[in-house]
Amino acid sequence: MSKVDDIGAEESLMDAQSGLATVEVPSLATLGAAEVQPWTVLCVDDEPSILSALRRVLRAEGCRLLVAQGGAEALAVLATESVDVVVSDMRMPGMDGAQLLAQVREKWPGTARILLTGYADIDATIAAINNGQIYRYIHKPWDEHELRLTVRQAAERQQLERERQRLQDLTQEQNQALQELNVSLEARVAERTAELSVANDRLKRNYLTIIRTFSGLLELRGGVLAGHGKRVGDLARRMGVALELPTEQIQDLFVAGLLHDLGFTAIPENVLTIPQMLLAPAEMNAYRRHPVLAAQALMALEDMQGVIPIVRGHHERFDGKGFPDRLMGADIPLGARILAVADHYDDLVHGHITGKPLKPDQAKSLLQRGAGEQFDPEMLALLLRLTDEQPTQYPLKEVAARELKPGMVIGRDLKTAENVVLLAIGQVLSTGLIQRIQRFEEREGTPVTLWVRGSSAPAKAPAKATSAAR
Repeated sequence: MSKVDDIGAEESLMDAQSGLATVEVPSLATLGAAEVQPWTVLCVDDEPSILSALRRVLRAEGCRLLVAQGGAEALAVLATESVDVVVSDMRMPGMDGAQLLAQVREKWPGTARILLTGYADIDATIAAINNGQIYRYIHKPWDEHELRLTVRQAAERQQLERERQRLQDLTQEQNQALQELNVSLEARVAERTAELSVANDRLKRNYLTIIRTFSGLLELRGGVLAGHGKRVGDLARRMGVALELPTEQIQDLFVAGLLHDLGFTAIPENVLTIPQMLLAPAEMNAYRRHPVLAAQALMALEDMQGVIPIVRGHHERFDGKGFPDRLMGADIPLGARILAVADHYDDLVHGHITGKPLKPDQAKSLLQRGAGEQFDPEMLALLLRLTDEQPTQYPLKEVAARELKPGMVIGRDLKTAENVVLLAIGQVLSTGLIQRIQRFEEREGTPVTLWVRGSSAPAKAPAKATSAAR
C-alpha cells in the first residue's frame, strides 16, 4: 500500500502561497473526463502538504478540486460553491472534522461527507458517524486507489440521488398538473361547448339582421327599391310556409326576396327611374343583367348558396322565354318560381312596371293572364289565395325607447330619414336589442319612439307613427 509521501519543499511552498481556498484547474488531458463527470470535491486539512497529496491523488479523477485549511474556511467555501463531496481530516485546530461534517450535514445535506482519521481517533470517528452521518471514513495513511474509488462512488451517488429527486419532483409536478387538468377538463369542455352554443345562437340571430342591413343599404337608392325587397321577402316567405317547405328553404326564400335586386347597384340610375314597359332596348339589356350581377355578388358567401339560384332565376318564365338562362317549367328552381310571382305582384301594385300603381285586384287580373306562360300556375294560385286573405290586425301602441321591455314585438318598421329600415315589423325585442336602441337614441341626441303590438283584441289602427330616429 502506498503511504502519504513527503511533498517537495517547492510544491509545499506554492500551496501555502496560493491561499486557503484554491481552485484546481484540470489539465487538457483530464478535461474530457471532467466534462463527463463534473464533480466538485472540497478537501479540508490544516496541513498544506496533506492538501497537496490529496490533490495529486484526486487529479486523476478529472474532478474540480477545492481546498480549505480548516473548518471555518471550508464553511465559507460551501456557502459560495456547489460541492458534491467533502473530504475532511479529523484532527484540525478550532473545529475538528466531526464538527465540520455535522454542520455540513445540517446545512448542505446533499453533499457527501468522507472523514480521514487515524486509528487513535476511534471515539471521534464514531461521533462523526452518528452526528455527521458520513458516507465513509478512511484510515490514514490512505490507499490511493481506495481513496479515489471512494470519492468517485460518493460523488456518483450524490449525483444519482439529485437526479432521482429531480425526476421525482418533476413526476409529482406532472401528476399534479395532470390531475388538475383531468378535474377541470369536463368543466372546461362544458364551458367551451356553452360558449360555442351561445356564439352559434348569436350568429343565427344576427344573420337576418345583417341581411336586413344590406337590404336597407340597397334601398338607399330610393325610388322603386324603397321597401320593395322586404315586401317581396315577406310574401315569398308566406308562400313557403303555406307550402310547408323546410325551415332552411323558407329562410332562403326570405333572404332572396330581400336581396333579389342587389344587382341594381351596378345598373345606371336612369334605368331604375323608368317603368319596365318604357325601357329602350339598350336600357332593357342593362336591366336584364341585374339577376346575374346579384348572383355573382353573393357567390363567395357560403350561407348564400341556397339563395343564389333563387335570385338568378326570378326573371325566368314558365314557357322558357325569360332571362338570363331561358329555363322552362320545373327546370326553374321552385324558390325562383315563388319569387317571380311575389316580385311581379309587388311591382304591379307599386307601379314599377306600368308606371302607375295598380289596385291589388287589378294586379291579380294581370298576373292571371300569365298563368302557365310567364308564371307557374300553381305558385300563382297560391299567391292569389294568400293575398285574398285578410292579414291579422294587431292593436298598436307607441312606446318610448326608455319604456321598451323584452318580448315586445315591433308593429311597424322603424326607419331612418333616408328610409332605411332599422327594425322590421314582427321583430321581437331582446334585452340586448333594447340597449342598442337606447344607445342609438343617446348617440343621435333625438328621442326614438316605436310602435309595438298590443295583446288585446284587434283595434282601430292608430294615427301615423312618429319616429325621430335619424
